[in-house]
Amino acid sequence: MRVLAVVPARGGSAGVPLKNLAKVGGVPLVARAVGSCLRAELIDEVVVSTDHAGIAEAAEAAGARVVSRPAELSGDTATSESAVAHALERLAALGGFGSGEPEVIVLVQCTSAFIAPADLDAAIGRVLAGEADVVFSGLETHDFVWTGPGGSGVTGLNHDPAHRQRRQDREPSYRETGAFYVMRADGFAEHGHRFFGRVAVQAVPPRHAIEVDTPEDLELVRALAPFVDEPQPIDVDAVVTDFDGVHTDDRAYVDQDGREVVAVSRSDGMGAALLKRSGVRLLVLSTEQNPVVAARARKLGVPVLQGLASKQTALRDWMSIEGLDPERVAYVGNDVNDLGCMAMVGWPIAVPDAHPKVRAAARVVLTRPGGNGAVRELCDRVLAARREAAAEAPAPSRPAPRVMGGAVRIGGSLVGPGRPVYVIGEIGINHNGDLDIARRLIDVAADAGCQAVKFQKRTPEICVPPEQRDRIRRTPWGEMTYLEYRHRVEFGAEEYRRIAGHCAERGLDWFASPWDVPSVEFLEDMNVVAHKVASASVTDHDLLRALARTGKPIILSTGMSTLDEIDRAVEILGTSRLVIMHATATYPLPPEEANLRTIVTLRDRYGVPVGYSGHERGLQISLAAVTLGAVMVERHITLDRTMWGSDQAASLEPSGLEHLVRDIRIIETALGDGVKRVFPGELAPKARLRRPPVTGSGLVPGGRRGGEGGGDLPGGPLS
Repeated sequence: MRVLAVVPARGGSAGVPLKNLAKVGGVPLVARAVGSCLRAELIDEVVVSTDHAGIAEAAEAAGARVVSRPAELSGDTATSESAVAHALERLAALGGFGSGEPEVIVLVQCTSAFIAPADLDAAIGRVLAGEADVVFSGLETHDFVWTGPGGSGVTGLNHDPAHRQRRQDREPSYRETGAFYVMRADGFAEHGHRFFGRVAVQAVPPRHAIEVDTPEDLELVRALAPFVDEPQPIDVDAVVTDFDGVHTDDRAYVDQDGREVVAVSRSDGMGAALLKRSGVRLLVLSTEQNPVVAARARKLGVPVLQGLASKQTALRDWMSIEGLDPERVAYVGNDVNDLGCMAMVGWPIAVPDAHPKVRAAARVVLTRPGGNGAVRELCDRVLAARREAAAEAPAPSRPAPRVMGGAVRIGGSLVGPGRPVYVIGEIGINHNGDLDIARRLIDVAADAGCQAVKFQKRTPEICVPPEQRDRIRRTPWGEMTYLEYRHRVEFGAEEYRRIAGHCAERGLDWFASPWDVPSVEFLEDMNVVAHKVASASVTDHDLLRALARTGKPIILSTGMSTLDEIDRAVEILGTSRLVIMHATATYPLPPEEANLRTIVTLRDRYGVPVGYSGHERGLQISLAAVTLGAVMVERHITLDRTMWGSDQAASLEPSGLEHLVRDIRIIETALGDGVKRVFPGELAPKARLRRPPVTGSGLVPGGRRGGEGGGDLPGGPLS
């Protein structure tokens, strides 16, 4: 060990009770000090010296080692040096210097809320390089300093009042900020003090130079935290938001009929979609009973509880039902009625124009206002944390075994029971070989809230039977042979690179159904996130073996197939990354051939996630598939069903696709979890309509006989 940081943090404090546990930016001061040290590259270990159990718990949670400080070193007159010396003694006695005693000691004070890891590293580097024996944090100042008033008044301390220089002509002075002191370990052991030998200063900016000694200091750093703290990823499993002032700018436009209209940010919708795809749960809470709230939540595909008497009760119940750790939940609010919910979660978050009390209680204050990208900013920071976690996780040496019906990861989404339905816009060859049409269809899918688009990839010389190659076909581009037509509607590498770029810009996965082995190799070169097996290819075992060798997730359509044929395909593909799609290969599909209960049959038989690939007109059959447990829904999409092409008539136009995704999200919310409970919206009717329980003696609780003096029950829609 070369560098050890010691953070003294006693429980007593004269100016601010339990100051070291006071939260700034939603994080206790002691945890902020520990976090700064851990982010410094040159510090090997962080130790907190404390006499208080709560501080010890917060320090350990932040990643520090804790040394219990005895009472005789914890009083108001105890010095920080005594805490450092005691910590070194205890670590030595416990064998805590496994890799050797430290060369450098860093004394870090919790009372400084803003300590930059880069400043710590710079100061440590100067001591390690031998430039100084001690380096302390200081604020450069040109202030004129005077001594306190005496019998003859105040006296100039760092200047001659009779020869007053301009500030810019004066040599700078430095004021200790108290944030950190870096010193040679052997020098500290010899002198027992933080200052010895050659002393240098590490200049820090004014915004980092505030020391918390009074309640006023604490309020000041809390107000500054949103502007000083570097944006950090937000590592949570769920995001809960208020509506007014978070999704909107807290204004409402009212027409002559009293109908409200609010402004929201389109970018919030994409952020919410990406968050759901990553497995983060979302919820909107509102005390208002307003159709605007329900409509926006439906558009986002996010569950909403509104008209609430107590948002805290609703939030507590929801976290309990979902099995969430409150420390891994974010709540975003803007006004004082959000403070209760913010206090319940590990990540209280405020929008920048929130009430001052809300900003002070927040761990994070966003930079974008409500209605102007606040939700998108939050989503991006949550996603950033999940990407970091994924990057740090060790790659498995072999695929993990899956439980029956478990989830399969496709791109950034988990597809399986209990996850949001993965919706695929099947472009197929409805682009008619036109890259601009393909781009417009990608936009249609993204705007509707799909997770992916799918194409078809063929090598025409392989896929077109010899007897059909020279047949003449009438097309929008004139008469041509069938082989020429197949070439005309195929995209090559350059087109697919542009498609991949546009999908990335719109936040969509993309892949294709290859119809031959060279097309598998082509798509692998494009680095698709998954492969789709068309119903026509279920018995093409050479193709299936080539797909299995890719190690990518496989989506297997099962139209025109028997169970024996599907069994053989599953044997080849394996089940570790397989999603099976129930399908009937009739175009368009009549309802009597949909046979949706096959979804359950396939799930029970193969133990993998099962979806639905539909070719019907309308939405009803696809929506029914979701109620039966389909975890993925694929529908052909088109700009206009009257366009030329064999799949256009059975495809969804943009408005139909938007309605499909909207209704799928409503169904997901409505299905619930099967646990019977009294919901928040039932509490008021329950209190109003339920007759008090009557005992065997005819008495209600309190000794009153049932029906006496209670009046008639108010009417209501009882069932």
